[in-house]
Amino acid sequence: MLEPFLKWAGGKRWLIHHYADFVPRRFNRYLEPFLGSGAVFFYLLPHKAILSDSNVELIDTYRTLKEAPQKIHKRLKIFQVLHCPSFYYMMRTSVPNDPIKRAARFIYLNRTCFNGLYRVNRQGMFNVPMGSKTSVEFPQGYLSAVSKALCHAVLRVSDFEDIINQAKSDDFLYVDPPYSVMHNTNNFIKYNANLFSWDDQVRLASAIRRATKRGALIMLSNADHRYIRKLYRDFGNHYHLKRLSMLASSSEFRAKTTELLITNYGLRGNKV
Repeated sequence: MLEPFLKWAGGKRWLIHHYADFVPRRFNRYLEPFLGSGAVFFYLLPHKAILSDSNVELIDTYRTLKEAPQKIHKRLKIFQVLHCPSFYYMMRTSVPNDPIKRAARFIYLNRTCFNGLYRVNRQGMFNVPMGSKTSVEFPQGYLSAVSKALCHAVLRVSDFEDIINQAKSDDFLYVDPPYSVMHNTNNFIKYNANLFSWDDQVRLASAIRRATKRGALIMLSNADHRYIRKLYRDFGNHYHLKRLSMLASSSEFRAKTTELLITNYGLRGNKV
C-alpha cells in the first residue's frame, strides 16, 4: 500500500482507510477510468492495470513520474525552499515546455493550492488560490516507490466508456466519476455538471451494465442522491457509506454526509 502523491477533490483515501473490505482481493486486471489521485490503485498495487482520465495534464504527470521520479524529486526539493505566495502565483501562471518541469509544477501546485482542487479557467489556465499547506517535497525514495508501482500500469488519456468497454471477465473495474449532484440533497453541482453531465451519468450506467454481462467485477462510487439511486435501482448491491465532507471552505458546510457505493459482487469480492 502507498499513499497517493496527489490530493484530489473527491479523492478516496477515506474509502480505503475505513471501507477497504469492499475491495475485492482476487482479480485479473485493475481498470480505473477516472483516475484522480488513484487512492484505490495505490492501495491495491495490482500487477496489471489500465489507468485513465480525461485530464491530459494529470496523465502526463503520472507518465513523467513513472519515467523520472528522481528528477521530479530534486525539483520539488528546490520548490520547498522557494515556496511563498509570490513563487506560488508565478508558478501558477507559468507554462513549462519540458515534461519534468511540467510534472513538478503540477505536483507543487497540487500540494500547495487550496484543498488540492484542480480547476482551470476558460483559457485552460490553473486558477486555484494558494492554500495553507507548506509541505512541498516528499521523503527520499517515496516517488521512486510510486514510479515502481506505475511500472505495472498502462496510462491513457481517454473517455471513460472506452476504458470500461475493455473490462473482461474477472477484471476489477473501479469507477469514481465527478458527481453531478450534491450528496443527500436535490441540488446539481454546476461546476461538475460542466465536466460530467447527467447524460454522461446515464452513459456510464449503460457501460457498467455491459461490463457486468462480460463478467467484470465492478465497484462504483457516486453521490447518495435519489436520482443516482433510481438510475441504478435494478443493479448491484447498494451501500450508504458515512464520511465527512472536507471540500467546503467554511466549517459550516463540513458536515457528515453519505456516499453511495455500488458493487456487483458481495463483500470480500465474492460474485453474486
